[in-house]
Amino acid sequence: MTTLPDSIDQTRKLLEKQGYVCGQALATVVFLSLKLGRPLFLEGEAGVGKTEIAKALASALGRRLIRLQCYEGLDASSAVYEWNFAAQMVAIRTAEAVGGSERTELNAELFSEDFLIRRPLLEAMSPQEGGPPILLIDELDRTDEPFEAFLLEALGDFQVTIPEIGTIVADEPPIVILTSNRTREVHDALKRRCLYHWVDYPDFDRELEILNAQVPEASAALSREIVAFVQKLRSEDLFKKPGVAETIDWAKCLLALDTVQLSPQLIADTLGAILKYQDDIVRIQGSEAARILTEAKASSEMAD
Repeated sequence: MTTLPDSIDQTRKLLEKQGYVCGQALATVVFLSLKLGRPLFLEGEAGVGKTEIAKALASALGRRLIRLQCYEGLDASSAVYEWNFAAQMVAIRTAEAVGGSERTELNAELFSEDFLIRRPLLEAMSPQEGGPPILLIDELDRTDEPFEAFLLEALGDFQVTIPEIGTIVADEPPIVILTSNRTREVHDALKRRCLYHWVDYPDFDRELEILNAQVPEASAALSREIVAFVQKLRSEDLFKKPGVAETIDWAKCLLALDTVQLSPQLIADTLGAILKYQDDIVRIQGSEAARILTEAKASSEMAD
């Protein structure tokens, strides 16, 4: 287990060792979250690297990553625990067959740790080898307001209650990171309990640095062309703009095709790596791809 960083600079270097390149503001809020033990709430468009921060921290600190993937209809019981009904039924049938325990004893056995299935929130509040884990509550905006209200208590006191067992309090609170793609507004009460940061699309230099870290085998010239094209593409009127994740995926696809430099035809053939909606793909194909590529090369040359 790696000790927590002592400074913003150490935090940035720790993340960079895992291939995660971030700016001063993001490194600062991550450092403060670790230093103060406060949950970190990250908002931004899909694919800008919010989830990757949690993965990079877990790897850098040698901590277990526990991920709660949010979805519509997620409730407290699904996020905390459930009982192993199949195993409970087997135990009941066995007790009936052998004429075993009294009813009260059997109930106590059935609703014990032996039959408890720990879901992410309960697991994150349980002792872990290597220290408190990283608890990633991913895409919180997909859940409903009642679940947000539940999180206020769970993250406020770092405890959960199981009616059959009682209240379980974390000996050491987990490192909590919440993410949102902002498909809806998350309630202010929850945000107030967290440190907040908006993760935006990176500028040209930072995205190039990220691409070099994630796809080092790409040539310098090709990497600049890729980043310049994606940067220019984001300025177009698209239903869903490509994130950094798509930039990295596209670079890997182009390398798999032994690409030396971009061409309109190659872009048209591989648009599915960076655009995920057919209307966007149709709009960019053909002459539009050629135009954007020409403008991207011009802006890249000016950046030099």
